[in-house]
Amino acid sequence: MNEEQQLKLQAFLDGELSEDEARATAAWVARDAEATALLGELRNTRKALADFEPDVKLPESREFYWSKIEREIQRLEPAPRPVQGPSLAGWLRRLLVPAGAVAVLLVAGILAVHPTNAKPSTDAALSDAGAFTYRDQAQGMTVVWLSYPAEK
Repeated sequence: MNEEQQLKLQAFLDGELSEDEARATAAWVARDAEATALLGELRNTRKALADFEPDVKLPESREFYWSKIEREIQRLEPAPRPVQGPSLAGWLRRLLVPAGAVAVLLVAGILAVHPTNAKPSTDAALSDAGAFTYRDQAQGMTVVWLSYPAEK
């Protein structure tokens, strides 16, 4: 028996099937011994669970019961501390933290706008005296100069 058939038996037991599906399932259970056994097991499990559920009756109304719980929670919570005026350290923190953030942003902006003082450099490869490399970091440019004689 596959999982879909097992779920159909559970739905049949719970009364969740339409009349046509319920009739077809009842006929299937009558023909199939495995389905009959599973349906009996599901009924026994449902009855066992229902027998162990406690039937608790409250002596007062539901609203009064929950209001008692709320009052007890409020009684056990510590009283809120009185609000004190701002201290000097708190006032300085509220002033200096945003000012410091603005200063950091200004320095980062200035460094981003003004390029570093990168000077162009020229390199000559020692192994090949006819090739020179010119790098200009500020302009983002590299030029390689080859001074070989042209072939005829």
